Amino acid sequence: MSESQLWDDVDEYFTTHLSRNDDVLEAALRDSDAAELPQIAVTPLQGKFLQLLAQIQGARSILEIGTLGGYSTIWLARALPDDGRLISLEYDPKHAEVASRNIARAGLERIVEVRVGPALESLPKLADENPPPFDLVFIDADKVNNPNYVEWALRLTSAGSLIVVDNVVRGGRVADADSKAPDVLGSRAAVELIGSHPRLSGTAIQTVGSKGYDGFALARVLA
Repeated sequence: MSESQLWDDVDEYFTTHLSRNDDVLEAALRDSDAAELPQIAVTPLQGKFLQLLAQIQGARSILEIGTLGGYSTIWLARALPDDGRLISLEYDPKHAEVASRNIARAGLERIVEVRVGPALESLPKLADENPPPFDLVFIDADKVNNPNYVEWALRLTSAGSLIVVDNVVRGGRVADADSKAPDVLGSRAAVELIGSHPRLSGTAIQTVGSKGYDGFALARVLA
């Protein structure tokens, strides 16, 4: 058995017992595939992990940077109370349209708002609204801008908030100090920002599974 097949088998076992998709989540993936969106959504296990993080955090407000088809959005929004709020920023109008349909089918359109446009344009507009601090920020968008997204997450959160940056391992390439790849440079800059910023305490976890070799960074905002 190959290493990747073993990872797939273990993921399938854990998913079967701990994080099974329901009809709504399956439909979100199916409709995303039908619309030819990139197959880069989080796995069911990762979605459940995000949901548990939000629940442990007692989150009432969540900011997501990178909606895709709304699969991770649904996982996160289900962790919120009835009067909670989730704002998700999506660059691609087609992705946002698919996500909005998936979110509506999940019955979450009351608490989820998808905003369309480049996140680095949407974030200043959001800040101008002076919203209450977000309890959790999930960053899963273009990797080159990860450090910018972390900076904005800091502006839009307060002490005790959590920031999750997905896909920071880049198949192990994050350790290559000589890499010129934009995604690697963005991931390295975000990790180093988290490690050096006086208002952040963070870690990073390497993962393997049905999506291969990757990982995420997790940071808590300090006073």
